[in-house]
Amino acid sequence: MTRSRQVLLLGTVPGILVVLASLGCGNSDSSNFEASLTQTANPLVAKYSVMVPPAGGSAWVEFGPDTNYGRQTSATPATTANGQVVEVLVAGMKAHTTYHLRGHVSWGGQTWDDQDRTFTTGTIPGLGLPGITVQRPTPGLKPDGGVEMFSGVGPGTLVRAFVTDLQGNVIWYYNIASNAGNPTPLRNMTNGHFLLNIGNLREVDLAGNIIREVTTQQINQSLQAKGYNFQISDFHHDVIVLPNGHWIALANTVKPFTNLVGYPGVTNVLGDDLIDIDLNGNVAWAWSGFDSDLDINRHLQTASLIPGTLDWTHSNAIIYTKDGNLLLSMRHQSWILKINYANGTGDGRILWRLGWGGDFALTGGDVSEWFYAQHFPHVETTNGSTLTLDVVDNGNLRVFPNGSICSATCYSRATVFTVDEDSKVATLNWQYLPGFYSFWGGSIGTLSNGDIEFDMTAYPGKVPGSQIKEVTPDEKVVWQLNLSGENAYRGYRIPSLYPGVTWNN
Repeated sequence: MTRSRQVLLLGTVPGILVVLASLGCGNSDSSNFEASLTQTANPLVAKYSVMVPPAGGSAWVEFGPDTNYGRQTSATPATTANGQVVEVLVAGMKAHTTYHLRGHVSWGGQTWDDQDRTFTTGTIPGLGLPGITVQRPTPGLKPDGGVEMFSGVGPGTLVRAFVTDLQGNVIWYYNIASNAGNPTPLRNMTNGHFLLNIGNLREVDLAGNIIREVTTQQINQSLQAKGYNFQISDFHHDVIVLPNGHWIALANTVKPFTNLVGYPGVTNVLGDDLIDIDLNGNVAWAWSGFDSDLDINRHLQTASLIPGTLDWTHSNAIIYTKDGNLLLSMRHQSWILKINYANGTGDGRILWRLGWGGDFALTGGDVSEWFYAQHFPHVETTNGSTLTLDVVDNGNLRVFPNGSICSATCYSRATVFTVDEDSKVATLNWQYLPGFYSFWGGSIGTLSNGDIEFDMTAYPGKVPGSQIKEVTPDEKVVWQLNLSGENAYRGYRIPSLYPGVTWNN
């Protein structure tokens, strides 16, 4: 039996449209749908709510500038057996623009399609936008799909955690208080939320609601309760989500040393920690660089995050590997370490050191081709003992074959290495020189179409400012974004704002 659709418009308020819809569909006589579309605290995000029947029902929304729509959310499932109101946060829309949205429900082999609805986004309140310009320099070449996610470092008067489309329009943001830290990093999660470090570790949904937060005080209490011999001063640079839902965060510890090489007397040394945080916010596993076999007298860099300290290791990225261990990028050692994590049961031994002066030989033997003061190593593929590793080579203190170290001759690169863990041989497979020196920050990744995208955080002439490029393997520039007014600590492509969904351009 099929019944006709009945729609009751309850009313409109600026930015809010509330509609109740009732429809019988297919062979179901008892399926009553009540749908509503409302504004959230984020003026770029709508909330679509609909009653979903039981039996594994779910709802999703397609949206766009007209009734061709063009983008969609992922499906949000009902979590109870008796039906419930499912809320779908709809994000990916630019400011002060009217969009068309249409909801869909499926359950037990049946479907229901809502009517077309319109939603007008607002203006990002109290925050300016950095300067964003986009170019496509090579005719005939199309960039890979997706959107661009930014961890911005700059003044608190500008939006710093945000996502743009490939035309450079901001389509999502998270409002960080002006006195809070920069989002180092901002990461998208497989549950559709975002994870960021702004002093505390914070998980937020698309509307900006805080889902979970972890503080340094909480971690220090847990470290003490579990008998660890160190405390952390702060979180910094990176946090990742493991397959089991745990977070692993980078943290700092300060420890005094006496008469280090080149540093007579007492010197406070800043070292790195890795903290595995379980779903209850407790420490499940922890590692301190001070308890490892790293040489405390190997200090290649002298700049420090904390005045009056020697910044010994200055790590900036964590990678979880297929074999259950961790890679740690140590910028001030110009090394990428592999650490015995063993899915939380490892003893923290350093299994190898990749980079100049480490455990690997470099094919060709030219030491200047190693990465130096690197950022964002990213494992693209793993085949047995062989890794393909993308790395931003910032180039600080690059060593040349004659033993000299760069000063006025420093340069930066986007690089791809093959690393054989068994033979301890690394090979530089690909490099791109942007033609300037980016002395800090950056990110890199190989896209689904085979192009390589990278962020050079420090862009000369635009201080602060960054440049992001998508280039083909034969070095044709497909897409370029220039950012001014703030730096992109990281800026890289993600498929969409939703897990399992890719937005094409």
